[in-house]
Amino acid sequence: MKLLIRWAITALALFVAAWLLPGIEVDSDGWVVYAVMAVILGLVNATVRPVLKLLTCPLILLTLGLFTLVINGLTFWLASTIAVRWLHVGFYIRDFWSAFLGALIVSIVTVILSALINEDRDNKRRR
Repeated sequence: MKLLIRWAITALALFVAAWLLPGIEVDSDGWVVYAVMAVILGLVNATVRPVLKLLTCPLILLTLGLFTLVINGLTFWLASTIAVRWLHVGFYIRDFWSAFLGALIVSIVTVILSALINEDRDNKRRR
């Protein structure tokens, strides 16, 4: 159940990023694109992102963790590239800065929605 909730939150966060940024374009398939892209992004974050963080550890330390934002943008861009080229899912990111800002928006929206859902669960348990 938790996995489905996280998947839905990520899909909604992707929708918000595409809605806010002109550099992110989505084909007309609508929520199917966001759902598939959420799965791809989750897989890329689970496999590629840890390797990138390990390889760039000195740079992350040197920038006091800010380089992690660049890694987030790169993994977001990579997920979009995988979606478009191999799976023919219409989630296009125009350039690195759109990917960087999109990853930032997805992160912020995901944190906010996760906190709201966890708060709602806690309130239900207290009753």
